[in-house]
Amino acid sequence: MTPKLKPLAEQTIVITGASSGIGLVTARLAAQAGAAVVVAARNGAALGNLVHAIRGEGGRAAHVVCDVGREADIARVVETAVREFGGFDTWINNAGISIFGRLWEVPMDDWHRMFDTVYWGTVHGSLAAVRHYRDRVVPGAIVNIGSFFGDKAPAVQSSYASAKFAVHGFTGSLRQEVESEGWPMSISLIHPGRIDTPYNEHAGNYMPMQPVHRGMIYPPEAVAEAILWCATHPKRDMFVGSQAKFAAMMGAVAPRLTDRILEVLMYTGQQSRTRKVDGDHERALYEAGYGGHERGTHEPHWLRGGSLYVKATKRPALTAAAILGAGALAVALARRGGAGATYGPAAPPVPGQDRPAPEADPSFGVAEVALPVEA
Repeated sequence: MTPKLKPLAEQTIVITGASSGIGLVTARLAAQAGAAVVVAARNGAALGNLVHAIRGEGGRAAHVVCDVGREADIARVVETAVREFGGFDTWINNAGISIFGRLWEVPMDDWHRMFDTVYWGTVHGSLAAVRHYRDRVVPGAIVNIGSFFGDKAPAVQSSYASAKFAVHGFTGSLRQEVESEGWPMSISLIHPGRIDTPYNEHAGNYMPMQPVHRGMIYPPEAVAEAILWCATHPKRDMFVGSQAKFAAMMGAVAPRLTDRILEVLMYTGQQSRTRKVDGDHERALYEAGYGGHERGTHEPHWLRGGSLYVKATKRPALTAAAILGAGALAVALARRGGAGATYGPAAPPVPGQDRPAPEADPSFGVAEVALPVEA
């Protein structure tokens, strides 16, 4: 039976990695929707500022300084949610960090540290939520943040991709085991593409130049929209952007071709052309990164206003109707043209529509060129 989840305004939501980027935006939007939020991260100052801002706008919030790689810290997050709000209804495993560098260049200690956050943080949080939900009547939600690198592994972010593949596998197994028990909970996996966050600034780096995003980039609000939809609507998977879906499809349908594209493009395509490394290889791996920032810095990019793919996933019937309607209109126009219809002079160009197409993304090759345009 499909769990019936509470509306956001009636929920308490736990968000890890909430001091910047996707987690920060999700916390703000959840609070604006009326949810109580418990935010967790290593940067206590950024969390304190966030809670102060939410409360100042009449919202409900609490924070916990937490390293998700430590199970005892996750237990303190649960205790805080129970003490402040009587429990929680959605748990979002968002904390994460990446490392840029070839496999043999990244120290093994860094690999372990990154897995502690990305993989073990997800495991600790998910199991804490399962224990909280399994014996209660009202269903709860677990939302795990995966990656399109968890669907198709790239070069240079090999350690991060490995951890995200593990997150994807863990989430699928957890869902099956929970459903086989009949426990009242929904388990969702989010697949973000490239997102405008401080991801590159926080990541460990063993490349000669600073890591960057290029090409098509989505705002963190698009990911937050998908997350909060899953908090109220049981959904197995949500892809943020056709970019992410295309990567998963290409990896499955043409794996060798995709490998060759990534081999050629990913090493140089993920590095700045002008900014050299600052000498700090570890960055936010072992200590809290700078917080309170939603967005990062990038080189030539195309920033989207949102993700039509997310909106289409939320309203599949409406999207199907629109596609069918457009198809019927195209057929009707084609038949009319074939019947000898005449047309007047061409309309003048609409301002802004004669712009050149955006530059193909050098870090993902044909994927960006082949994608449909999104608003």
